[in-house]
Amino acid sequence: MDPSSSLAVSLVIAPLSSLPDFDPRLVPVVGVDAHLPAVPVQAQTAEALRARFAHPPQWEPEVLLEKKFMNREPARASVLIAIVLREQPMVLLTERTAHLSTHSGQVAFPGGRADAGDATPADTALREAQEEVGLARDFVEVLGTLPIYVTGSSFIITPVVALVQPDCVLQPNPYEVADLFEVPLDFLLNPANHRRHVFDRDGVHREWFSMPYQDGGKNHYIWGATAGMLRNFYRFMQA
Repeated sequence: MDPSSSLAVSLVIAPLSSLPDFDPRLVPVVGVDAHLPAVPVQAQTAEALRARFAHPPQWEPEVLLEKKFMNREPARASVLIAIVLREQPMVLLTERTAHLSTHSGQVAFPGGRADAGDATPADTALREAQEEVGLARDFVEVLGTLPIYVTGSSFIITPVVALVQPDCVLQPNPYEVADLFEVPLDFLLNPANHRRHVFDRDGVHREWFSMPYQDGGKNHYIWGATAGMLRNFYRFMQA
C-alpha cells in the first residue's frame, strides 16, 4: 500500500459506506502478512515503549493517505492509541454509534477534531478521550506521536500513543460510543493478524488492512483508518 499511489488522486470518489451492498467483512482477503516478524513481547513493556519513543528509530510509515471521498474542508484531528498497562498490555478501542455522521458503526480509537483551545495534538487526543470514554488525564502518560494519517473524509489525524494506568475508570459517552473494548497489543503488533484487501468498482481501486479480533462471542472488525494507523505503529515498533 504505497501512499505515493494515492497522492495523485484528486477526484472525490464515493465512500464505501454509501454502496448499498458493501460490507468490508465480505471483501476477499488477498494476503496475510504472516511472513513478517512479530514485535517481541519484551519490546511491549512500559519501559521498552518509553525507550522506543525517547529514541525513535529510522523508519517509514506504510499507510498515510486514503483516497478522498468527501468534498469538504480538511479538519485537524487526533486519536489516542491508549495502551492499558494490564498484565498483558491492551489497546483501548471503541465501536462508534450508528447515527454518527462520519465512520458510524466502525471500530475506532478515542479521539476527534481539534478545538481552537488545544495547544497540541496530544491535548486534542486527551480532551477527546475524556469526553468520549471518560478517560481522565491523570491516568495517561503520553509517549509521543506517529506520522499524520489523512482519511478519505478529509480528517488530518495525528495518532498520539500513550500508556494508561489499569485502574482508570471509564464512562463511555452513549451518544458516541456503542461499545468499549480492549485488544491485546501483542495481537495488533503481529502481522500474522494483518489481512490485506483489494476492492475495485467503477474504475476506482482501493486497498486496506483489516485485523479482526474475536473476543468471546463477538468479532470486532478493525479495518480502514484504524487498521492503517495500527499498521504504521507496527512498522515503528519493528524498525
